[in-house]
Amino acid sequence: MIKNKFEGLEVWKEAHKLAIMVYKITKDFPFDERFRLVSQICRSVTSIPANIVEGNARVHSSEYLQFLNVARGSLEETRYHLLLAKDLGYLPDSEYEKLILQCNIAGNLLGGLIKYLRSHKLPTS
Repeated sequence: MIKNKFEGLEVWKEAHKLAIMVYKITKDFPFDERFRLVSQICRSVTSIPANIVEGNARVHSSEYLQFLNVARGSLEETRYHLLLAKDLGYLPDSEYEKLILQCNIAGNLLGGLIKYLRSHKLPTS
């Protein structure tokens, strides 16, 4: 099987893992949240790896950075949705902590990649 180059990125792997975790946990949320919180959190969490993929496909580092910054914003949005779910009683503290830990892992890798791209002179035009 031929893999895409993004599949080798640790940041993508960890963001994808977070998305899978969120999808699994939200299936147990109340049915009436399906088109509210579940929809919002699934959109924000899938935006993280999706923007990493899209940015990785770009030629210029400035474009790549733009998509990585969108991914970082989506990660923060996801963190808020997880906090809201916990505070509404849909997410046990133990699951919340696991998800936040995974957010931190993905966020640290994302920040590292952003820092790397900013510090290395890659094509910008």
